[in-house]
Amino acid sequence: MERVATVTSDKLNMEILPFIRTYQSGRIDRLYQSKIVPASVDPRTGVSSQDITINPSARLSARLYLPPTAIISRTAPKKLPVIVYYHGGGFCTFSASSSHYHSYLNSLVAEGDVIAVSVDYRLAPEHPLPTAYEDSWEALLWVTEHAYDHNFGPDRRFAEFGDFSKIFLVGDSAGANIVHNMGIRLAENGMEVEGLALMHPFFWGKERNSKAGSSMFKTEDFDALWPFVCPDTVGLDDPRVNPLAEGTPSLAALGSRRVLVSVAERDLLRERGRSYYERLRASGWGKNEAVFFETKGKDHVFHVFQRPDEKAAELMRHLVSFLKADSIQGRYSLLMESIRGIEASQILQNA
Repeated sequence: MERVATVTSDKLNMEILPFIRTYQSGRIDRLYQSKIVPASVDPRTGVSSQDITINPSARLSARLYLPPTAIISRTAPKKLPVIVYYHGGGFCTFSASSSHYHSYLNSLVAEGDVIAVSVDYRLAPEHPLPTAYEDSWEALLWVTEHAYDHNFGPDRRFAEFGDFSKIFLVGDSAGANIVHNMGIRLAENGMEVEGLALMHPFFWGKERNSKAGSSMFKTEDFDALWPFVCPDTVGLDDPRVNPLAEGTPSLAALGSRRVLVSVAERDLLRERGRSYYERLRASGWGKNEAVFFETKGKDHVFHVFQRPDEKAAELMRHLVSFLKADSIQGRYSLLMESIRGIEASQILQNA
């Protein structure tokens, strides 16, 4: 991905490869897009999905996923964890209906035996930040408000099968940034969810601390991306993109009982994800546990865009273990059973 200077001859304003190109006329080209696919019953996994409207006036929607257990059950429903998923794409590309994310959610829901709500938040630059944060918060509140509504219009099984005492916020890249910001907002509102999973989170800042080699990204890419998607920012140390900057809200109050942070060895963002995890543990965050995991030899969000892949499958099992275990010891046992041969760093807090 590279940024090029303004070119007046063809009216090009900004180009951040492989994501987006803007022109003086206002035209926007999203350069790297997955094919848009409809909601359906997935023949590979048996997962059922459907699109739901959260706020018609804001055109805010989501894609609801139900695992096979919720589709075929004819007995008393087994309560399943509920995932609120925020996709990546630099806040400016992809959607809940993008084929890569649709396929990934089908796999996650099937393997995790969970219900998922994949949020289709509005994108920059047409809807600059904080729009994506506001949409994401509204979607999260929508999930909690419908938790026990068995007359819920789109699908009563959402309330019947969802265990709303076990809500997890999961996201990759920009979506993981959203997960963090939702965690801060939960705490500010006296609320808490079961878990936050930040997969290859997009955090940035003025300080140059990257140690990644052969990443697909360059430092100047992210220097340009953040003010592009958030024009009202105070800079690269804006607490929304740099949660470790001086004066940012303490991670000690993060509104979650458990946290997973995952990074990739070759990712330019790796060290920021690692530093986030270390700051969380040092903050006095007094919840049950925090887990850190690094995938060797891989780059940013490979687990979504390079499937099928052995290490993507291993990372999926790691995430599923995080979702399924109820205790530190239970999680440790699950990880030892399901993740063999992975070079991982896992530290259990308050063990």
